[in-house]
Amino acid sequence: MKVYVMDAFTDRVFGGNQAGVVLADKVLEPGVMQQVAAELKHSETVFVEQGEDGLHLRYFTPAGEVDLCGHATVATFALLRRLGRIGDGTHTAHTWAGKLDIGVSGETVWMDMAPPKTLGVLPQESWAELYGTYGLTLADRPEGLEPEIVSTGLADIMMPVTDHETLMRAKQNEETVTALSKHFDVTGVHMFCLGEDKVYCSNFAPLYDIPEECATGTSNGALTYYLYERGLVEPEKENLFLQGEHMGRPSRIYSRLTAEDGAVRVRIGGQAVLSLSGEMDL
Repeated sequence: MKVYVMDAFTDRVFGGNQAGVVLADKVLEPGVMQQVAAELKHSETVFVEQGEDGLHLRYFTPAGEVDLCGHATVATFALLRRLGRIGDGTHTAHTWAGKLDIGVSGETVWMDMAPPKTLGVLPQESWAELYGTYGLTLADRPEGLEPEIVSTGLADIMMPVTDHETLMRAKQNEETVTALSKHFDVTGVHMFCLGEDKVYCSNFAPLYDIPEECATGTSNGALTYYLYERGLVEPEKENLFLQGEHMGRPSRIYSRLTAEDGAVRVRIGGQAVLSLSGEMDL
């Protein structure tokens, strides 16, 4: 079977977030997919199967299966376009998070997120522990923005901080963040601060053996909805998220939100480039 490594949410090799993409020539058991993901050691590896109703995608971290992964999805469709298997237009992806429309336009891939959901504000008594696990205090939380659990396919804690300097000096205690993630039943923590024309962010998911991730589509989809609920994102406007700076793998993730007849839809967009390819015999 063919195995590829794609750098997603970037237009150059060694930027963005790496994802394994496996185009299997036979049906693989979940246990085998898990072993392959552990062997490749990327934050996520996606397994692609062509069905009569479209493409079926399953996502594995080195530690376990997840319902959806934005950067791996962008990587998949950018790769398939590069290989000539799909063209520009709208394509269907079937995932455990639901059926998604994927738009391909030149070098850019746009993907629907699962319907956005606010799953609750963190209890105020847990805020100090959350900020403390990054070496921060409640003084580093901007007034009027609370830690909140939001999902557009995967649930994350949205964690606002005051400015870029605070974001860059945050240091994670992996054991505590893992415990908090289990307690609140989330994938991880998405820390962010507002810039003039962009949002800076860092993503942490040690529960899934991902200490930090340099580009996360689902988390920035959730953040788009979080900011929209507070009047900080306008419908139809393109939003830019910068992630992965201090990891040395800068990423650019775009989002668009629409709101029609009470239904909110979030799309995430970006590019991806091929960095490695090979074969695996199973």
